[in-house]
Amino acid sequence: MKILVLNCGSSTVKYQLLEMPAGDVLAKGNVERIGESEGILTHKTADGKKIVLNEVFPTHADGLRRVFDLLKDGVIKDISEIKAVGHRVVHGGEKLTKTCLVTDQIIKDIDDVYPLDPLHVPAHVLGLNVAKELLPGIPNVAVFDTSFHQTIPEYAYLYAIPYDLYTQEHIRRYGAHGTSHQFVARRMAQLLGKDIKDLNIITCHLGSGSSITAVRGGESVDTSMGLTPLEGLCMGTRCGDIDPAVLTYLGRTKGLNADQLDELINKKSGLLGLSQKSNDCRVLEEGVEQGDPASIRAMNVFNYRIVKYIGAYAMVLGRVDAIVFTAGIGENSPYVRAEVCKHLGLLGVDIDPEANDCHGKERKLSTPASKVDVWVIPTNEELAIAQQTYELVNA
Repeated sequence: MKILVLNCGSSTVKYQLLEMPAGDVLAKGNVERIGESEGILTHKTADGKKIVLNEVFPTHADGLRRVFDLLKDGVIKDISEIKAVGHRVVHGGEKLTKTCLVTDQIIKDIDDVYPLDPLHVPAHVLGLNVAKELLPGIPNVAVFDTSFHQTIPEYAYLYAIPYDLYTQEHIRRYGAHGTSHQFVARRMAQLLGKDIKDLNIITCHLGSGSSITAVRGGESVDTSMGLTPLEGLCMGTRCGDIDPAVLTYLGRTKGLNADQLDELINKKSGLLGLSQKSNDCRVLEEGVEQGDPASIRAMNVFNYRIVKYIGAYAMVLGRVDAIVFTAGIGENSPYVRAEVCKHLGLLGVDIDPEANDCHGKERKLSTPASKVDVWVIPTNEELAIAQQTYELVNA
């Protein structure tokens, strides 16, 4: 059964076509710069072929039509071979808590989440409508990043603000990256040969956006991102945890309005703000090697926040069986993993420097002497979305 997985952004579409239930990737790619003067479509197939097109894609529908043309040129004979479409949806709010078949009402419900996630919701709604238009009659499935975190207890998801702001405005911790955290936690259990219900795992999704989750018995019990993907760790351009009074202070002293403050903490902070040079961890790691004070400053903050959250979640869980590093930085930065793990001696963590010298590979980093298993597990959100789509469509 061929399933198309879509991840729509405001000017991008990421896609994969998978054969399920085997999980084989038949083709994948990105459509970028939709609506701009020149777009880019990068398409790769399982046999190693790569096509890069520089064309104008006025709309998401135009981009997807071109993707379908490429798929029919060797991967499939007809678009009707696609039997379902799985969509990544970042935020489901409190109403949309589980993977579900997409209806007009579901699209409306997703659109209603806009105040909680103005960055992602419009693009997701656009992607859902485009898929319905181009693939009429084919089931569409919405997989929510927030679903995995619905098991977080009330005392962990509530903020200490007037309770009616929760009951009326639904202000609470929702988390993000749930599909990734769930995928790597389940994979960790497979690698250990144990039932996930018997394990306590801390999953570290480290990338341009970063979050850490405490997983007990296969369920999320706390996570670092909050109402939005801003809270928690220091990230590429996001500040992460911050004293809220910083914003009121800047509003009073600098005259910054809500939109300006939002841009400051979401787009001008994090690694970029601290270093004043780059939001790219690779660039800053080179700076650290060269002794650049700004790069050292930024990476010290980044690494410290990770250590801090792992320590906090170790206390929440009471026992840690495994720590997993995943996503762009987690999978590809031996430097970050080493800097974090050297501060986890209290947990009994001990990693092998030679094993840690790897990029993008599934590998055990911890030594036999380590009391906690430490692994790199590449995330595969597309496969996870395809699996959930396949299970629901065939239920």
